[in-house]
Amino acid sequence: MNKILLSGLILASSVYAITIKNIKFDGLIHLSPSIAKEIMNIHKGDVLDINVIDKGIKDLYKQKFFKDIEVSENYGNLVVTVVEKPVIANIEISGVGSDDKKKLEENLDIKKGEIFDKSKLKIAKRQIEQYYEDKGYFNTVAEATTKKLNTSSLSLNIVINRGEKIVIKKVRLCGAKKFDYNDIRSSVANRQTEYLSWMWGFDDGKVRVNDLPYDSKRIKDYYLRHGYLDVRVSNPFLKAYMDSYSAELTYNIKEGEQYSVKKVDIVVPKGLIDVKKVISDLHLQAGQVFSSKRLRKDIKTIVNDVADLGYAFVRVSPDIKTDKKEHATDVTFVVYPGEKVYINDVIISGNTKTLDRVVRREVYLAPGDLYSKTDLQDSKNALKRTGYFEDANIKEIRVDENKMNLLVTVKEARTSSIGGGIGYGSTDGLLLSANLADDNIFGSGLKAKVSVDRSNTQLNGRVALINPRVYDSIYSLGGSIYSSRYTYAAYDQDTAGFNLTLGRKFGRDWRGSVEYTLETSQLSNLSSTLDPSLYTTNRTIKSAITPAVSFNNTDDYYLPRRGISSSLSAEFAGVGGDEKFLKTRGRFGYFYGLDDKIDYDLILRYKSRFSYIVQNGYLPIGEKVYMGGIGTVRGYASRSISPKNSSGDLLGGKMMFVNSAEADFPLIERIKLRGALFFDYGMIGESSLNIKRAGTGLSVEWVSPMGPINLVFASPLLQKRGDHISSFEFTMGRQF
Repeated sequence: MNKILLSGLILASSVYAITIKNIKFDGLIHLSPSIAKEIMNIHKGDVLDINVIDKGIKDLYKQKFFKDIEVSENYGNLVVTVVEKPVIANIEISGVGSDDKKKLEENLDIKKGEIFDKSKLKIAKRQIEQYYEDKGYFNTVAEATTKKLNTSSLSLNIVINRGEKIVIKKVRLCGAKKFDYNDIRSSVANRQTEYLSWMWGFDDGKVRVNDLPYDSKRIKDYYLRHGYLDVRVSNPFLKAYMDSYSAELTYNIKEGEQYSVKKVDIVVPKGLIDVKKVISDLHLQAGQVFSSKRLRKDIKTIVNDVADLGYAFVRVSPDIKTDKKEHATDVTFVVYPGEKVYINDVIISGNTKTLDRVVRREVYLAPGDLYSKTDLQDSKNALKRTGYFEDANIKEIRVDENKMNLLVTVKEARTSSIGGGIGYGSTDGLLLSANLADDNIFGSGLKAKVSVDRSNTQLNGRVALINPRVYDSIYSLGGSIYSSRYTYAAYDQDTAGFNLTLGRKFGRDWRGSVEYTLETSQLSNLSSTLDPSLYTTNRTIKSAITPAVSFNNTDDYYLPRRGISSSLSAEFAGVGGDEKFLKTRGRFGYFYGLDDKIDYDLILRYKSRFSYIVQNGYLPIGEKVYMGGIGTVRGYASRSISPKNSSGDLLGGKMMFVNSAEADFPLIERIKLRGALFFDYGMIGESSLNIKRAGTGLSVEWVSPMGPINLVFASPLLQKRGDHISSFEFTMGRQF
């Protein structure tokens, strides 16, 4: 049709010089006539040129809106008649689960409301096939049908026949002598199937096509981390058996020899850093096996040391010279410091809820400050510790040779919640909790919480409000109202009261506070064997002031690998009220990871706690200290060790000191399952630490999708007649 029309136009335009008097478009929906004229490059008053018309039709087709375009002319009146492609009114994907359907709808190039285009549909089919190939399914077929709804719209139905999984049954490392598959398994994405492949956390063996080209490099990097600098790893060879939908994956490896470090040196402008001291702090040392992993850590160490002096754009280039006869290396770090850099501006972004000032107060660098890598990293950590943000990042934007902007980008976390938890303790039984909380009220940083906890031995309720930075200062202010009921073997205790706490930051790791507490308590159901002259069933009042100081520079909340966490407090009861005593409490924890030293994620932990009470008048039995269970000496029932009377009733102690030494190691790294061998030793008593108990065993720790789970298998040491033993304890939903 178009060819005939264009031939007629050619004849007419060759005989007569026709001037375009008028241009009319019929059938346009998605383009306006004025835009269509500009695309075709035809205008009123132009001389009719068949070449211009031909090119204009092609340019209009390129917009991908049209099925057909016709051009006719009558005495200078040009009519462009178009038939537009229909709009996709609906897309229905069938043959797959709802999760896959949702992901495909989000990621396919073809969308509801767009013009239907066969080329885009072809791309969408390939995207579907690629999506399932990435998940280990091959020979997936996507078939599409259309249903016309009216002249301008249609419905698109895509039916997916998902292919079969190809499962890797065996991974072979041909030529490997020093390492086997189990060594490199955690480094690669394509792994052989395990026995419990259907279970979360175990390898399913699915072929991941996109990762195949990178797995060779990952294996090579594993060898480089262990000193094999001459290693050669081939591209992967995947042999698939389509009759059984299984595969074997093979790599050819030439390992070479393992290299050691002969010499380490740093080339840097004189006086910039103490070269000898920095070298002594590096992970690579003369006489050790070379490791690319340690090399990268050392580059980072040198960069941080120099960047802390203001050289933000410092570069460190490692020069590695190998002696192939001795299989040794000389490692020289060449430092290019550049110029000192100052902060030009700090820009806050991404905080849709949290106020700018709340973000800015956690950033330790301000306009005009000399750049510091440590300050930058501490700022990131401080932002993440607030709990306001799901993620926080600080991007360095170079302004010129001596200035940079800091772009602080945060992603708001869901700080308000209505939640609860279920746990179990071998002593407390079923543990139930419910809470209503908001850790960032109106983006101001204020924290509020209402909580209730219940178990076989306790019922607690608390309402709390905390401002961690009053007027964005270094001071904090908080308070709570609470009520509780505890059921023990020899008595029950009901308590209700409130507290107010004023705190202050001292640097980045130190914090001090002063707390005032006013509460009432009452004992009931006292054992008949307790001395009635020492305890009262009348309601008593405690009025106390508690100064405290704490230090924490650990690197993680659940699983610290380095740092110290400690606190010390002294509760002075007797500022009015009936109860009169001084209770001093302290905690100390030291964490030391050995991964950098021995290339194994072993963590050594030492924890201790002590309590010391001076009685200045009435001291309730519930204020005394008790030992046993998680947190003190494992292997014994919770709160089951203390001085006793002649009838065996626990009287509580006035002093206690507990030590714990632990060696924490990975069990199944991919599911964050770890084990810890422990030894606990504690002492408790009335006037001296004369009661001594110990326990040892294995703790299994898992940060599961449902929360932290801790299984404790313990054996008591120094056991005495009448002790209550607890060889197994289990907690869920609580910190380790």
